[in-house]
Amino acid sequence: MSRLLVLLLSLTCGISVGNIYFPQAISPLVAVGLDVPPDAAALVATAVQLGYAVGIFLLVPLGDRVPYRPLITGLLVATGLGLLAAAAAPSLPPLVAASALIGTTTVIAPLVSPMAAGLVGEDRRGAVIGMLLSGSIGGMLLSRAFGGSLGEWLGWRAPYLVAAALLLIIAAVLAFAVPSTAPSSAQRYPALLGESLRLLRTEPELRRSCFYQAMVFAGFTAVWTGVALLLTSPTYGLGAPAVGALAVVGAATMICTPIAGRQADRRGPDVVNLACMIGTIAAAAVLVGGTFGGVPGLVLLVLGTLLLDVTMQSGMVANQVRIYALRPEVRSRLNTAYMTCAFLGGSAGSWLGVRAFAHFGWPGVCGLVALLAGAALIRHLVAIRRGAVFARL
Repeated sequence: MSRLLVLLLSLTCGISVGNIYFPQAISPLVAVGLDVPPDAAALVATAVQLGYAVGIFLLVPLGDRVPYRPLITGLLVATGLGLLAAAAAPSLPPLVAASALIGTTTVIAPLVSPMAAGLVGEDRRGAVIGMLLSGSIGGMLLSRAFGGSLGEWLGWRAPYLVAAALLLIIAAVLAFAVPSTAPSSAQRYPALLGESLRLLRTEPELRRSCFYQAMVFAGFTAVWTGVALLLTSPTYGLGAPAVGALAVVGAATMICTPIAGRQADRRGPDVVNLACMIGTIAAAAVLVGGTFGGVPGLVLLVLGTLLLDVTMQSGMVANQVRIYALRPEVRSRLNTAYMTCAFLGGSAGSWLGVRAFAHFGWPGVCGLVALLAGAALIRHLVAIRRGAVFARL
């Protein structure tokens, strides 16, 4: 793969992934615009996360069966139409339904990653995955800032319209730029879906990676759903653009993920996972300081969300390096199982984050993050100890 192609695919990942995250920033605006309670408006963010998990399970396995070029461009067009439907939604139920559709079809990044892994050597795989993930991170962070600022200026429908235009433009470009690849499997569609479930049953390293990311990503989405409620609450009294501005601080993560990929290539993914889980628990401790309010609280929110962004995304790189090394001929199906579990965790985290904030305030959200990361850390330490015992035998 040329560097230019990697950069183009990284940009594509960013544009696609942004559709999952900008609804988090405009949730308060949706509540006002549609005259619904804030916790009801948060269902939009939950629906797109859940739709993404469904789309990964149903559509990403097609990467082993259908050439990537028509598959990727077709899904981009479908997502653009879903965004237009969301922009025209007259009430909350149609918006939630359109959000689920957007999440289902915007599964470009999980398709691009295994495609790229098959086009580079094993010695570059972690670095390329890290570069693609940097694009996804850029989309995730900038989309919150874009959504919050544009929504505050032109209303909550404007981010959906602009996102639709961007996706349709990038679809036209990729119709010529995506490599012409031959399918690696002739299995029928039901067999492809069944294979992802079978891999979860038969590959313990895949199950381990899925559990790690589901736990950490659930904490991540809980924080970003809850922080929108915190910043717009009387504690801070800020608007939706503040959520986007806070997200931009995490742009440093775009630098860290290629480094994490190189470390996973050099030292192995287990070392990177261990550091990331410990870092996630530390981030939860720092984020508790957001309850102070004022400038001190904002500073701690910035530091905590930055650390959380770095640890979650670096752990994602390590997990994907581990699973792509298992069976090269089924990478899309491995990634299907992995990403489905990750985003099921993410959708659960959004739901749990709202409930934790409603019942226990911001400290409840931070405690939830620590609890989830602690579960992943215990599982990881058990795996490391078991591996050490087997090595001595």
